[in-house]
Amino acid sequence: MGAPIMALDQGTTSTRTLIFDDRYHVIGAGQQEFDQHFPASGHVEHEAEDLYRTTVGTMRQALKDAKLEASALAGIGVTNQRETTLVWDRVTGKALHRAIVWQDRRTAERCAELRKQGAEADVTAKTGLLLDPYFSATKASWILDQVEGARQAAADGKLAFGTVDSWLIWRLTGGKVHATDATNASRTMLFDIHRQDWDDDLLELFGVPRAMLPEVKDCADDFGTTDPDILGAAVPILGVAGDQQAATIGQACFKPGAIKSTYGTGCFALLNTGETACKSENRLLTTVAYRLDGKPIYALEGSIFVAGAAVQWLRDGLGLIENAKDIGALARQADPNQAVYLVPAFTGLGAPHWDAEARGALFGLTRATGAAELAWATLESVAYQTADLLDAMHKDWPGGGEAETVLRVDGGMTASNTAMQQLADLLNAPVDRPQVLETTALGAAWLAGLKAGVWPDAAGFADSWRLDRTFTPDMADDVRQRKLAGWRDAVRRTLSST
Repeated sequence: MGAPIMALDQGTTSTRTLIFDDRYHVIGAGQQEFDQHFPASGHVEHEAEDLYRTTVGTMRQALKDAKLEASALAGIGVTNQRETTLVWDRVTGKALHRAIVWQDRRTAERCAELRKQGAEADVTAKTGLLLDPYFSATKASWILDQVEGARQAAADGKLAFGTVDSWLIWRLTGGKVHATDATNASRTMLFDIHRQDWDDDLLELFGVPRAMLPEVKDCADDFGTTDPDILGAAVPILGVAGDQQAATIGQACFKPGAIKSTYGTGCFALLNTGETACKSENRLLTTVAYRLDGKPIYALEGSIFVAGAAVQWLRDGLGLIENAKDIGALARQADPNQAVYLVPAFTGLGAPHWDAEARGALFGLTRATGAAELAWATLESVAYQTADLLDAMHKDWPGGGEAETVLRVDGGMTASNTAMQQLADLLNAPVDRPQVLETTALGAAWLAGLKAGVWPDAAGFADSWRLDRTFTPDMADDVRQRKLAGWRDAVRRTLSST
C-alpha cells in the first residue's frame, strides 16, 4: 500500500477524519459531534475550542482505527464549513468570541444598510458574492465592534481573522502558520477573485484591517506541519479547500459544464465554468472552484441554507422520526393526492432569492395531513430548491439551457433512494450517485495526495470515479409543471417582501 492520506472534514454539526489508502478506500475513521449554540433568534455559534478539540480527537480516532502511526501519513488534507468566522489573539491563541456560523443572520441589517448605500455592485464585481450575512466580512466586523478593545488590537496586528481552516491550521501548527486557500478566501467578501488578492477597498468598507488576514495559498500547497505532540509525529498539511469546493473535486468535476450538488445541513450546487468567472444575472454566486499552480478555476454556485437540517427538524423539533434515515420509509406512506409544500426558510432563503428575513412556512395543510405528508414535503423541498438553482444556472451558463444536465450528488441525504428519485423527477434530469459518497473528504485528500506526489493528476483521478446508481426521471411533464408551479407560489408567499 502506498503512503495513506488523512482528510479532516470539519463540518457544521460534527467533525470527521478519514484516512484513505492509495485506492481511495477508507481505512480509518473518526467522528465527533459538538454543541450548537443559538443565543438569540437568527444567531448560530460554535465554541472555537470545540472545533479544535474534535479535530484532534477524530484525527487520533482515525489513526487508531487504521492501526497506523502518524509518521506513516504522506500528508493531511483539510476541508471545512465555509464562511464561519473566528477572530483570535495571536499571542494567547484564544478566540475573542465564539465562532459565528455561516447560517448566522445577525448582520442582516448591516448588509441592508450597505445595499441601500449602493455598495453591492462593487462587492459583487470583485468577489462574485452578494451582500448577505452568510459571508464572513460582516461577521468579522461585528466581532471587532462587540469585543472591547478589539478594533485597536486588530489595527495593531495583535489579532488574527480566519475561517475554520485558518483557525485549525494555526492551532495544528502551534501558531506557526496563518494561512487559508483561495476557495475559502473567496467566501469572505474581502477577496478579489479576479486579482486573487485581498482588496483594500473592501477591507475599508467592512472595517477589517489587513493586518488580521491570513496568507492565501493554492489548494494544493504547503500549509506547514502539525506540532508533533498532537499526533505523535509532525505531518505536513498539503491540501485545503472549502467543503463545497472539496466535494466538487471529489466528484471529479474538472471539466467546464460539470455540476455537482452536495446534500448536508444545507445544499450547495456548483457548476464548473473553467477559467471564466461567469457573472450571474440570476442571483447565483461566482466563486473559486479551486486553484492549482496559481491558476484559478471558477464556478457558479447556488447555496441552499436548509436541506438535511429540515430532516433534523422533523427528528429533533417535531419528534416525527427517531433517526434521519427513517424519513424515506415514512415519506413513502404519504397520500399522493395532497399538495403539501414546506418552504424551509428557517434561517432565511438562499439562492436565487437571497431573502434573509424570510421564515419557514407550510402550505396546503388539511385535516388529513399527517407525519407522512410532512416527511414527503420535507424531501420534496430539497428537490424544489435544487430545481430553482439549476434553472438559474442554465440561464447564466452559455448554452446551458439547451444542454442536458447530469447532476452528480453526494452527502448524507443521497443515501435515500426516495429523495434521489424525487430529485430526478422534479429536475427532469438524470441524477448520478457515486460509489464513494465521502466526496468532500476525498477531494481534500486528493489535494494533499497530489501535493505529496502520491496520487495522480486530475485526469487520472477523474478516471477513478465510479457510478453507484443513476436515477432517471419518471414523472409526467404535466404533473411536474403543476408541482413546480405550486412550489413557486409557496415561495412567493414566504418572501419577506410580499
